[in-house]
Amino acid sequence: MQRYGMTIPFDGIPLHAQRDAVAELADLGYTDVWSSEANGADGFTPLALASVWAPTLRLGSAIVPAFTRGPATLAQCVASLADAAPGRVAFGLGTSSDVIVERWNDIAFDEPYKKVRDTIRFLRTALTGEKVRESYDTFSVDGFKLGVVPEEQPRILLAALREGMLRLAGREGDGAIVNWLSAEDVRTVAPHVHAGGEGKEVVARIFVAPSTDTDTVRAMGRFAIAAYLNVPVYAAFHEWVGRGEALQPMWDAWQAGDRKAATAAIPDEVVDDLIVHGSPEACREHIGRYVEAGITCPALAVLPFGLDPVQAARDLAPR
Repeated sequence: MQRYGMTIPFDGIPLHAQRDAVAELADLGYTDVWSSEANGADGFTPLALASVWAPTLRLGSAIVPAFTRGPATLAQCVASLADAAPGRVAFGLGTSSDVIVERWNDIAFDEPYKKVRDTIRFLRTALTGEKVRESYDTFSVDGFKLGVVPEEQPRILLAALREGMLRLAGREGDGAIVNWLSAEDVRTVAPHVHAGGEGKEVVARIFVAPSTDTDTVRAMGRFAIAAYLNVPVYAAFHEWVGRGEALQPMWDAWQAGDRKAATAAIPDEVVDDLIVHGSPEACREHIGRYVEAGITCPALAVLPFGLDPVQAARDLAPR
């Protein structure tokens, strides 16, 4: 089954007022809704609402940080959602970033690979209802036993960029969640996930702006790209996939403290590779290239570039 997802909640609309828009997604042909967790809504509440508003949709998080909840609390959150929507949860776990973890939450961003690895191992045990007494490399749990055990175990996917985390996602997770990559980059990324075995998912959070105002999309897209791709983990990823030469002028200007020059240095072709834009028909064709390259579920994220996000979801619908 080819999955097709939309990011919720929609920007600019109060969460309590999104029932009709979320319910409509299923009628439009979407199979999934995906949340995120940065400085907006948390990663669970929109999905809990969607579990009732649109009872046929799969509920995914892309992603919830491994650092910002204690292990037991995180297990409770995942189990509660999985108990509310049996068989419909794809829990996405990731490192997040030093900005979110350290600067916003005052938590040390230490050993992120090991933190994610230890957290998925803990969750695999805890979600079955088994008592956990274990000292992992990055934390210890002494005697936790989950009181709400889901009828069906949720799928667990890991946010991943380069080989180590991609292979962990395929080896110990049910697949990977990727973002800020081109359709062609998928061909570099996906094999590392599939090395972990059969049936692995590769979900892509794809940033979309269904607009033919190319100049505006590129201008605003440069700000979004600069905000992410100067984060060290994303910079390393884009060097790995071969975009280093194109992005080096941006990185140099950013390091020199010239944000304006950094943004201006991002080439049009990088914007066009990383942000899907154009007419709805052109956007769907571009999204299709991600699927052809190996994405099992495009999770569309409508960029807030003056667009009506609900209408954009209609325009981008698979049918």
